[in-house]
Amino acid sequence: MQLAVHMKLESDGIFGNGMSVPGGEDISVQTDVQGFPFLKGSTFKGIFREELINYLAWEKKTGEEAEAIVERLMGVSGSHDLESPGKMIVSDLCLHPDLIKQIQEEEELSPREITEMFTYLRTFTSLEGGLAKEGSLRSARCIKKGLNFYGICVCQEEDAAMIKDVLGLIKWVGTMRSRGFGKVNVTGEEVLL
Repeated sequence: MQLAVHMKLESDGIFGNGMSVPGGEDISVQTDVQGFPFLKGSTFKGIFREELINYLAWEKKTGEEAEAIVERLMGVSGSHDLESPGKMIVSDLCLHPDLIKQIQEEEELSPREITEMFTYLRTFTSLEGGLAKEGSLRSARCIKKGLNFYGICVCQEEDAAMIKDVLGLIKWVGTMRSRGFGKVNVTGEEVLL
């Protein structure tokens, strides 16, 4: 079965790519080759795993029961076994294909221009005694709030209701969540084939 995953950014977000731009950005965002920001499916799946463990604890599952469900749905942590029956598969979460197509058709934009259309550069500093700490100025590329990202989750039909519940529990994604970045509303709806 397939679930359509919809994630709306309710605050600015930082889907870091682990790289920086010397002299420009200390934290860059994950973009495709055309410059459109996206959240990797594997990253989203890791966040889902955390919320699934919380959900199973709230459902009063024993440690063994919870571990068995997590392993069946998610696989063994660090493993790349895609053939396990019942294992959930999650695509990357991207901007809507119609929006991407419209932007590509309307203007001839470079990947950098496309990235800048959906993001902005924000600077931060650490404070020490009420003053900016020397050498602490950092910059991060932030994805603008209000954007919607979409993906697909493939799962067993008997797991769909639980997966939709867990998707609804995801409230924060990306880097600097503790500073208010990456607040999201996530839903999952069955795809009628």
